[in-house]
Amino acid sequence: MRAVVITFHGEVDGIGVMEVDSPPAPVADRVRVRVHAAGLNRADILQRLGHYPAPPGYPQNIPGMEFAGEVESIGDAVRTWKVGDRVFGITGGGAQAELVVVPESNLARVPADLDWVKAGSMPEVFITAHDALFTRAGLHMGERILIHAAASGVGTAAIQVAHAAGATVYGTSRTADKLQRIHELNLGLDKSVAVGGQPSNFVEAVQKWTNGAGVDVILDLVGGNYLAANLEALALRGRLICVGTMAGAKSEIDLGLLLRKRAIIIGTMLRGRSIEEKAEATRLFASSVLPLVSRGAIRPVIDRVYPVDEIRDAHERMESNQSFGKIVLTFA
Repeated sequence: MRAVVITFHGEVDGIGVMEVDSPPAPVADRVRVRVHAAGLNRADILQRLGHYPAPPGYPQNIPGMEFAGEVESIGDAVRTWKVGDRVFGITGGGAQAELVVVPESNLARVPADLDWVKAGSMPEVFITAHDALFTRAGLHMGERILIHAAASGVGTAAIQVAHAAGATVYGTSRTADKLQRIHELNLGLDKSVAVGGQPSNFVEAVQKWTNGAGVDVILDLVGGNYLAANLEALALRGRLICVGTMAGAKSEIDLGLLLRKRAIIIGTMLRGRSIEEKAEATRLFASSVLPLVSRGAIRPVIDRVYPVDEIRDAHERMESNQSFGKIVLTFA
């Protein structure tokens, strides 16, 4: 089969498309899927750079954590799926290949109104967003949420699921033009502010929007020096859910402010979870998010689509920080 392969860590010339051995025929509860589309994620960039290896048991040189395709073959214990079913799902690695093998519980059925590109763009970002906001942070109707990196794949997904749940949604981005595009798409963003490298900008904006009360939940995909500002922007008993570290993995914290606000800081990561945990997150995605797709309440936001042979161009696009929404790879 053809697959995206990391031949050495570093710049984009260390990645390309090669012929590799196909994964073995599935046994027990495993399903082999012929991939038609696969989303590109920041984790794939980090894996290429050598900073984010795949969990044990997954291919170390074939990236990819989400995919959409047709069931090609099944193990003898599979009960949910049959050959030819349209499915999408998540995995710890190896999704950017013509074939991928996953447990049947880590798959969901692709709605009839989604094409392969849209389907391939959804699992990682919508499962991450739904799991972080509702399972981890306990967001509920009427609360106020602040979403950083709002124009990213997870950001645009989180805006939509939070809005659908009845939350008031605020967002940040480094530049105002990306925020303007979100508003034009009517994804459910109530107010926004361009940070421009100054986290104090969003603190001031939140205080103005909430009359000094702060936000109940913050979804942080940035990390780094946002931590201190996040605590200032939180309401009493607010929850900060940390998902990404685009601005760095280390920061200082004002413990006094944390204690006074009785705030909760939650860390989460989807990729390294057990099969059972991924199965539960996938089940909730299927039951809570996919019905909203069919009703037109949410939709994937796609930046660009690249044939898999243009993998280096796709990586360069993501690393340029110019992308808006998801970058998707397609397999002929």
